[in-house]
Amino acid sequence: MKNEELKDQIKMIDISDKKFTGRTAVASVKVTAQAGLIKKIKNGKLPKGDCLAAAKIAGILAAKNTSSIIPLCHPLQLAHVDMCFEFTRGALTIISVAKAHYATGVEMEALTACAVAALTVYDMAKTEEKNIVITDLKLLKKTGGKKDI
Repeated sequence: MKNEELKDQIKMIDISDKKFTGRTAVASVKVTAQAGLIKKIKNGKLPKGDCLAAAKIAGILAAKNTSSIIPLCHPLQLAHVDMCFEFTRGALTIISVAKAHYATGVEMEALTACAVAALTVYDMAKTEEKNIVITDLKLLKKTGGKKDI
């Protein structure tokens, strides 16, 4: 395959002419399991320890390293990342917020934070139950670029 053919197949978007603005993204993901397991997660009663603390740290670390694992994602300096947890019977919802002042958005960082936090919950809880399901990874809000949602 010729070099010319390769360059059109995949490319990082050129953001060199874009203005730096404040960017924010909010994402969420749902972890479903038996109500008893969700209660153990909420109360920090899993054999591996405090699942929520581990998930929060994992999510923040993942957001900070998103460009290392998503091939065409621009590396950027995050100004803020936070994670919070909401509980319902049989479900845990993980919400992440990512902020930066940059020329591209932080959606991928917020989504990656949620995904890795959910996987951390799964890892810490899998010895207690085998029917854990991770669903509904989605972007809830984005501001600071051309198209806010």
